[in-house]
Amino acid sequence: MVRDRNPLRLFLVGVGAVLAKLGLVTPEKARETTDLAWPRILTGLARMSNSVADAAMVGVAVGPVAIAGMGFAGPYWGMTFAVGGGMAAGTIALVSQRYGAGAHDDLEGVVRSSALLVTLVALPVTLLFWTVPTELVALLSDDPAAVGYGAAYLRILALAVPFAIVNQIGSRVLIGVDDAWTPMVVRSAGAAANVTLNAVFVFGLDMGVVGAATGTVVASVLVTAAFVVGLVAGRLPLVGDFPITVDPAARYLDREVFADLLAIGLPVVGRSSVWTVARFPILVFVGLLGPNVVAAYVISRRIWGLMNTPGWGFGLAASSLVGQALGADDEANAEAYGREITYFTVATYLLAAAFVAAFARPAVLLFVDDPVSPAVPIAVDFVYAACVAIVPAGVTNGIAGALDATGDTRWPFYGRALGMFGFAIPLTYLATTTSLGLFAVSLSFLGESLPSMLVNWYRFRSGKWKAISRAYRPGAADD
Repeated sequence: MVRDRNPLRLFLVGVGAVLAKLGLVTPEKARETTDLAWPRILTGLARMSNSVADAAMVGVAVGPVAIAGMGFAGPYWGMTFAVGGGMAAGTIALVSQRYGAGAHDDLEGVVRSSALLVTLVALPVTLLFWTVPTELVALLSDDPAAVGYGAAYLRILALAVPFAIVNQIGSRVLIGVDDAWTPMVVRSAGAAANVTLNAVFVFGLDMGVVGAATGTVVASVLVTAAFVVGLVAGRLPLVGDFPITVDPAARYLDREVFADLLAIGLPVVGRSSVWTVARFPILVFVGLLGPNVVAAYVISRRIWGLMNTPGWGFGLAASSLVGQALGADDEANAEAYGREITYFTVATYLLAAAFVAAFARPAVLLFVDDPVSPAVPIAVDFVYAACVAIVPAGVTNGIAGALDATGDTRWPFYGRALGMFGFAIPLTYLATTTSLGLFAVSLSFLGESLPSMLVNWYRFRSGKWKAISRAYRPGAADD
């Protein structure tokens, strides 16, 4: 099969085989993790490549100030994924546990309730971005050109918010029932369509940042429509059969499911929002260092996003496999999955970081039309810092995925908050007030990721999540 010959899958198979020889993972768990993780990693690469393409196209067509404007709009757009990803964490936890227990009727109810809940949350966010984009972006910069670009970008993106949030639910539902292939095909196709549309809008129609945002809107609508059709009809043309179907005419409002989704999801929303909220002061401080530093920072964060995509795969694999083991009341196996997926994550991130570090300058040059731009050497240094800090970030993602499946989602939030507010923001502030300068910005990458990793690993090792998970397993309410 094509999927069995995929280079990314073969790479992970090789990593798993080496770890198995070292006795760090079992061959069976390495295979299960690979089967679930590689499609999600590929999806993440496609999506983040689209984000990179956005910035690169706009940078070449308009210039560094436009990249800076998109960067100032970024924290607001990130709110979309903070909210959607948080609610989706609740979805995959409940879906995977019901799938592991064979409670398929309850599973459908979780899907409908999740879709209703995130739609209700998304609409006010859409209204906010559409009505006051200039005021929002102006909170982060007093550069009128950058604010203008950022506001134009954010206003169009507002239309994509409900669709971007709902399609995260569709993806997590399928991963929770052991199907990572279908979300990969759907979302990767959407990302490819996005890049193509961006090229047409940005270069062909000379729409600049508005063109980049318009491509995102159209692609988000297409992806969401694909998930809805597939889950209702049970199959999707050119993709194939879906492992589950959902009756769209049945009950949506289930108070008990809503309560569980919020109990599990809100701390994850908080965890994701920590980075989004922290970006506001970070970008303000970076902005004080000049537009070239802002452009360099935005470029390095785009490359960081690409390097961090394995964590998406390993985190969701951990959520699915740990959740299924808990649904079968096998806590020892759930713990083994969490531990071995963490080892798998570390090995993969070390290799990815070494590869990116070797090609840091060529990667940065993709974003600019002038190779002697003062932003280039700054961005290269930031990329090197990101390569060091990305390994603990990967571990954070993998362990957080395991804890999400148990319902123990508060501690990953604490770890993220400690890293961002206790270290990353203060270090960035020092860049503007001390002789540390840009070196402090580089240190902020590690300040962001290392404390989070230590907190998550401590919580997982404590084993307290086992008792917490029992409240969310099928039949818990009846008991």
